[in-house]
Amino acid sequence: MNSNYYAILMAGGVGSRFWPVSTQDFPKQFHDMLGTGDTLIQKTFQRLSKLIPKENIFILTNAIYKDLVFQQLPEVTERQVLLEPAMRNTAPCILYASLKIQKENPDAVMIVAPSDHWIEDEEKFTQNVQQAFQFCETNDVLMTLGIQPTFPNTGYGYIEYDQSSSDAIKPVQQFREKPDYNTAKAFINQGNFLWNAGIFMWSAKSVINAFQFHQPELFELFEKGINIYNTDDEELFIAENYGKSENISVDYAIMETSDNVFVLPAEFDWNDLGTWGSLYDKLGKDQNQNAVVNARTLTEDASGNMIRTKGDKIVVIDGLKDYIIVDKDEVLLIFPKSKEQDIKTVLQKVKKEFGENYG
Repeated sequence: MNSNYYAILMAGGVGSRFWPVSTQDFPKQFHDMLGTGDTLIQKTFQRLSKLIPKENIFILTNAIYKDLVFQQLPEVTERQVLLEPAMRNTAPCILYASLKIQKENPDAVMIVAPSDHWIEDEEKFTQNVQQAFQFCETNDVLMTLGIQPTFPNTGYGYIEYDQSSSDAIKPVQQFREKPDYNTAKAFINQGNFLWNAGIFMWSAKSVINAFQFHQPELFELFEKGINIYNTDDEELFIAENYGKSENISVDYAIMETSDNVFVLPAEFDWNDLGTWGSLYDKLGKDQNQNAVVNARTLTEDASGNMIRTKGDKIVVIDGLKDYIIVDKDEVLLIFPKSKEQDIKTVLQKVKKEFGENYG
């Protein structure tokens, strides 16, 4: 394996649209959402380790998830787990990790990958990442892996690339915010738009240069600790300074303002597993198109449902179509799939009515 290959695995999100399974204390990346025997973070770590030395995979997460990370990834060391003392979006933590990695290995190239996505064809994923790594090693670029859109999805941002390019890796013209349905249809018809999966690749040198140029204050804040990173004093420096950083995404901070951004249209099947509906799409179905995780079911006039319980609980359903039915400890959710985006709002109401411990 190439010792210059590194990964930053992003594992700090809450995933509140997967409530009641995903909670602030135990978010979705630490759950076996698909009933495969592995949690999402375990699957992602295994996928990355096919190309990247395990000791070069860094986990970025909130300090409250430290124990969960070590429980689920017992092979990682303290050196590999970077704890955010405050939630400040993706730019500060990526800059922090990149400075640490560059100090350790100035020739490092890295992938930044969410820990909670589902990728079907892992062989194609590895090939695409290898291709992008090789491009980043020899070019001063910021790269992203874009997903070929299969329908006019309004829940994703889009990447518009240069249609005139005949190269496999395309120059990016601009990033586009989540569109309405008609705009999404126009994007797809135009043929040079990809879904933004939030998977980024670059050399340590290129990404740090981009931060220094586009985000000088943020760069200065974290660069002050360069002599302290990878020493015993790092934890104290981060505790004292991390909260001073701006709350800003890496997209806004550097990707949308840089002129050396490229995209590789990915060849693997991808799902961001952002909602119960997206999970339903990835699971196998019974004869009535019900997707079932863990439960044993007896159904009558019930179709298109997403059903999940703990263990092998028996679930009897009659007369429900296209519902989310999730049983977890003290909470039972029965909710229309068509309204799944409202689950975040419902969660706030539950916490207000019954207590914060339910979220």
